[in-house]
Amino acid sequence: MAKQRAAKRKKKEQAEYFFDYSLLFIVLFLLGFGLVMIYSASSYTAAQTFGNAAHYLERQLTAVIIGLVVMIVVANIPYHFWERFALLAYIVAAGMIPLVKTPLGVKSHGATRWIGIPGTGFNIQPAEVAKLCMILFLGVLVCKMGKGVRTTKGFFLMVLIPMPIVAEVYLLTKNLSSAIIILGISVLMVFVASPDYKKFVVMGLLVLALAALMVYLVVSGSEILAFRGSRIMAWLDPESDPTDKGFQTLQGLYAIGSGGIWGKGLGQSMQKLNFLPEAQNDMIFSIICEELGLFGAVAIIVMFIMLLWRMMVIANNAPDLFGAMLVVGVMGHIAIQAILNIAVVTNSIPNTGISLPFISYGGSSVIFLLIEIGLVLSVARRIQLKEL
Repeated sequence: MAKQRAAKRKKKEQAEYFFDYSLLFIVLFLLGFGLVMIYSASSYTAAQTFGNAAHYLERQLTAVIIGLVVMIVVANIPYHFWERFALLAYIVAAGMIPLVKTPLGVKSHGATRWIGIPGTGFNIQPAEVAKLCMILFLGVLVCKMGKGVRTTKGFFLMVLIPMPIVAEVYLLTKNLSSAIIILGISVLMVFVASPDYKKFVVMGLLVLALAALMVYLVVSGSEILAFRGSRIMAWLDPESDPTDKGFQTLQGLYAIGSGGIWGKGLGQSMQKLNFLPEAQNDMIFSIICEELGLFGAVAIIVMFIMLLWRMMVIANNAPDLFGAMLVVGVMGHIAIQAILNIAVVTNSIPNTGISLPFISYGGSSVIFLLIEIGLVLSVARRIQLKEL
């Protein structure tokens, strides 16, 4: 009897302290690789601008360390603890975004998307906070609605509730990519929670029709879309405006094409020498292709696929619906953002200005991504092992 009790206790302890080391390894690899590529892509520009080739690397490393510490803390807190803060999270997301229009707002590259933290020298991007807050709020909402989310009313409620946040992000910060991601997270979460796929097919067709209409209006010479229209025209024909709207796209494509299969070698990029704007940020995938070639690009894509696969496994085995929804939300965020970034860099879609998760330079982005990974690890730790 004593042996049986000891075996049960050991099994319970092992199940209680289960940890997804595969997921953690992939995240750490992407972070480490990102730091290497940020230094490679930014050292020349940083040396010219700040007199310190490691300027961007040091700032990103600080953000990564902060993010890892917070990730560990969040991973050790039962994820149900955050349920009580769901409504507060929505209010915080809605309240932070307008702060970019106050004296706290920080303008960079023609857009005011950041809030300065007094006395620290660091900035925070409210859109990144909004993504995390919406995952938490929608996860709780799905659980509260139960089977009601499968009805037409529930479907539209889930899609419409994020709209005020989406509108704020787009109208106040001019950040279309983050607005798309927040809406995409909402649609993916209700897609997983609802077995009726007809609504999503109709929605997808409507989005495609709207996109086709926008392209037609631009090609026909309409001025309705204004700035976005010039982005679409640059996407259709980058060489039509090679010194302005099409410049970044062309330089990125030059970088990708010159890398070949194996690349020029780490640190040997030519496009980062003041040719490619935002080489360490939105366009870092171009530098990866140039220095590490097709091999390096495919390797990074495979790592993202493995990361999403681990999250899918955790979501499928989550102890309850709330845990599954949290993981689905994080998975949707990372998947949509990675796909959009690679699509922009390869000129598959118009340029929207979006970073590559864990790899691009950006303190706010990496910190809040690591908080989300902490939530996923918290859900994983509560999965009961069936076989030991």
